[in-house]
Amino acid sequence: MKSSRTIYAIFFACLLFSFTQSCNTEPVERPVIIDSDNDGIDDSIDNCPSTTNPNQEDNDNDNLGDPCDEDDDNDGILDINDNCPFTSNPNQEDEDNDGIGNLCDDDFINPNAPIAECINGFADIYPCENYDLVGYISISDLGGAGSAGNDCWGWVDPETQKEYALFCSTTGVAFVDISKPNEPIIVGKLPTATFSSSWRDIKIYENYAFVVADNAGNHGMQVFDLRKLRTVTNPPETFITDANFTEFGSAHNIIINEANAYAYIVGTGRNTNYQGGTIIVDIENPINPTNVGILNGYSHDAQVVVYTGPDAEHFGKEIFIGSNENEIVIVDITNKSNPIQLSSISYNNVGYTHQGWFTEDLRYFILGDELDEINFGNKTKTIVFDFSDLDNPIFQFNYFGPTEAIDHNGYVKSDTFYLANYRAGVRMVDITNIENSSMTEVGYFDTYPENNLADFDGAWSVYPYFPSGNIIISDINRGLFVIRKSDL
Repeated sequence: MKSSRTIYAIFFACLLFSFTQSCNTEPVERPVIIDSDNDGIDDSIDNCPSTTNPNQEDNDNDNLGDPCDEDDDNDGILDINDNCPFTSNPNQEDEDNDGIGNLCDDDFINPNAPIAECINGFADIYPCENYDLVGYISISDLGGAGSAGNDCWGWVDPETQKEYALFCSTTGVAFVDISKPNEPIIVGKLPTATFSSSWRDIKIYENYAFVVADNAGNHGMQVFDLRKLRTVTNPPETFITDANFTEFGSAHNIIINEANAYAYIVGTGRNTNYQGGTIIVDIENPINPTNVGILNGYSHDAQVVVYTGPDAEHFGKEIFIGSNENEIVIVDITNKSNPIQLSSISYNNVGYTHQGWFTEDLRYFILGDELDEINFGNKTKTIVFDFSDLDNPIFQFNYFGPTEAIDHNGYVKSDTFYLANYRAGVRMVDITNIENSSMTEVGYFDTYPENNLADFDGAWSVYPYFPSGNIIISDINRGLFVIRKSDL
């Protein structure tokens, strides 16, 4: 009998020998390792077997290692041609033209990046909610020393798709390229036709701008070809008008229904032959405007639409909604030589019926009264009417804002009402539930941070219709603001 020590020795020897062959002396087949690129990874599990890739980098997680993946970011552009090979950039954006795509260029500054984000209720010094400050130009740069801002509008060049802010001041109009909104450029200026005015207004038809001014002598209507902005090489350029329509002198505002080639010059001088009435001008040939009719009675502001709303009787007609100091008038102006007033409506506590705008379905009309905050002490009040029957408009409800500031110009885009609210800046109001007599403020950007009192400073107007989502504000005291919803 073998001793226990001998048995243990035989056991451990067998265990050691088992790494190469069994204790029964049968041969064991060693695994075959194939490593074609000598990177320490067997070809069977190597995500790049023919090119060394020891750390198995796979940027786009497609199980194809980066060194042998011809499109590392799966954006459809082969790495050899891709200006940003490891970050998807399918459109190859490279705005500084340095050969490196925007998304992987450490030196690239996103032209849409805010210059001040709305954080904890402020964008720089400006109170805000849900809207960032993207760009800014001072009133002294836009209009000169001692100038003040008033109206604004926008134009998108159909050839270049560049967006332009058309900024009115006491001294004239500044044309601002905001295609890179955080680096706005004053391309040029159109001086006033006569002298300074606190009320200058501008609208567009196709590629032309039309400008009027109130209390400005024989100013008339300036016509300017906006396509000139494309060819400016040394901005800012001082422009001259392409035409002047001088059958009137002063006017408070100009309205253009861009669906039809007519301009409506509202608020003409009461002591002139027009006695404050609205001049209807054919602008189909923009540099040869032609007077085609008069709408009697003073309108301070207006909106004109080709009617597609719920009132079937007037479908397809051209309708004028005039804000006429103490009432709203609704006029069928399809026949320019024979306007027909359909109805009028007033409301309680009239201060000054200033300006209003349809909802997009043309059922409701949202009106601002410029003096009720001062005269009656209420907070910012917006009056809503049901215009589903143009012959019988009905008061719907009053909406009161959160501050005492005076309301001025307001516009609707989709389900949001954008209200230039003087010292309270621009307020964004959700009108989704307007049918149930409810509106809710969902954001604001206050260009006058000093206070929100009822006085004539701050935001004069707002233009929210740029395709990019950028919004411009014309501020009396500070100039041009470009803002944008924070989550865009």
